[in-house]
Amino acid sequence: MSRLALVAAMTAAIGTTGAVAQENVVNVYNWSDYIDEEVLQEFTQETGIRVVYDVFDSNDILETKLLAGGTNYDVVVPTGTFLARQIQAGVFQELDKSKLPNLEHQWDRISERIARFDPENEHAVNYMWGTTGIGYNVDKINERMADAPVDSWDMIFDEEIVSKFADCGIHLLDAADELVPAALNYLGRDPDSKSDEDIEAAKELLLKIRPYVQKFHSSEYINALANGDICMAVGWSGDVLQARDRAEEAGSGVTVEYSIPKEGALMWFDSFAIPKDAPHPEAAHAFINFMMKPEVAAKNTNYIFYASGSEGAQEFIDEEILNDPAIYPDDEALERLYTVSPYDPRSQRVLTRAWTQVKSGT
Repeated sequence: MSRLALVAAMTAAIGTTGAVAQENVVNVYNWSDYIDEEVLQEFTQETGIRVVYDVFDSNDILETKLLAGGTNYDVVVPTGTFLARQIQAGVFQELDKSKLPNLEHQWDRISERIARFDPENEHAVNYMWGTTGIGYNVDKINERMADAPVDSWDMIFDEEIVSKFADCGIHLLDAADELVPAALNYLGRDPDSKSDEDIEAAKELLLKIRPYVQKFHSSEYINALANGDICMAVGWSGDVLQARDRAEEAGSGVTVEYSIPKEGALMWFDSFAIPKDAPHPEAAHAFINFMMKPEVAAKNTNYIFYASGSEGAQEFIDEEILNDPAIYPDDEALERLYTVSPYDPRSQRVLTRAWTQVKSGT
């Protein structure tokens, strides 16, 4: 059990049920391995508000709970496309920006992009952002293909190339809304397309490489890369870089690198939002405001290796992180990054069916 999981378990053991009835508590639902646990303690010390902290590893899990209602969560952290769909469904309350003075430290460049999902930035505040690319074990790749095109989606979508690495393990995110756009982008089509024809084309490409994929999962690849159990994964930038650092700390001789493919990659945003039925909205605003403090935002980035939505945090971020193009891409790389809009209900059903076929290999 990770330190964060232990903290969460101990916090929950104090009494989640009783916490809901108290005003000095905030119930947070965030991605796994996605915060410096010391920050939670510091928040409680500064505000007197206790944190009940639960984790998830799939946007679908979060969305199912939000749409069902009655989650008892005060702060949740959806990704951009899901955020947009959930706003349309009316599951979030508008932020009271008078209670968020640290908004002044947010990065305009990022807020402007998130406005595509949340017009006027009324419902959400960016926590972290990053890219979806390729993490790989340097030695295992070189052993099988000395001139492997690690800077290209050919590593995943060219059947002749990806087949060379099937024996050492390949993981893909269990995220149709990320892999289908990546496949479309590779095919030279609009990654934001919602047409049946394009989804079908992406499905066919993914089915061709399906025999070489060991697992679809959105978190297991971190330890699998760090431990040298697999040779390649399509994953989120910060997760792969966490794997890289875990491997270095273990001293096991495993070298992990992350690549933003030259053809372009998805730029995603995870943001704080407050469910409409949040039991403690005052505490929720206090929590979000605390997380936007530049020193706090930097502490989280230094811990999890994701780019912060806070521009003010940059003066406190470790130089090796701030200067790492895998975390903070340069302007040229940023121009190659794309974003995607939410799937409407009909195209979502088409996407879900296609993804089910890809995962089953049928």
